[in-house]
Amino acid sequence: MQDASINNSSVEGSQLDQDQTHQNNNDSETDREQTSEKKAKKPKFRFFDKGTEIPIVKPEDVPNEAVEPTTDSVEEEVKAPPTQEEFDALNDKYMRALAETANIRHRAERDVAEAAKFHSTRFARDLLPVHDNLKRALSSIESDSNESVAGVVEGIELTLKEFLKAVQKHGVEVIAPQQGDDFDSKLHEAMFQAPVKDVLAGKIVTVMTEGFTIHGRLLRPAQVSVSSGAPVEEANVEVKTMKEK
Repeated sequence: MQDASINNSSVEGSQLDQDQTHQNNNDSETDREQTSEKKAKKPKFRFFDKGTEIPIVKPEDVPNEAVEPTTDSVEEEVKAPPTQEEFDALNDKYMRALAETANIRHRAERDVAEAAKFHSTRFARDLLPVHDNLKRALSSIESDSNESVAGVVEGIELTLKEFLKAVQKHGVEVIAPQQGDDFDSKLHEAMFQAPVKDVLAGKIVTVMTEGFTIHGRLLRPAQVSVSSGAPVEEANVEVKTMKEK
């Protein structure tokens, strides 16, 4: 009797397990169907910056009325070709813009070239007093000095020669006018003007300091004295002589 009751209980238990398993399978199938339905209903989104979600609309979801434009809208979008006056005005603006751009480019190239050429102008101007002092040192030594000074004179002359050679490599040239040359206001600076016998007006009488140019541009004018003509007494005598004749 006990064995029979045990067998019956085991049979009932296995039956319950089978029912429970079948129920679980049905529940899982139901869950999958619901999930698939949700996925089908949920629209697809594309994520952009700042978390903005924009749904992707398929062409078949858009009504035909919204896709196909009307003939009126097409005619409004088509613009008439420009007239000859409008074309000429636009062409003129275009050509002016091209010319202005070319001018700006040429000015920039010229400024860069001048900056590269004259970048040492201030430095060269600061070196000019060295040249002046060497020239004064040579002019202050008498030509008939003793032999002990000859070595000093030779050293100063060599120093001056090397100085001029060094500055000439950077485009610096000397302006060395001579007595009797015409006065040039572009290259010379008249320190004073006085009447000088046998010297015409506008002629250079003495040279105080030499001038310099850098790449053809004036760095410092030569300082000179200029004759204003013959003295007044000599001029009166010449006038009287001509009248007597």
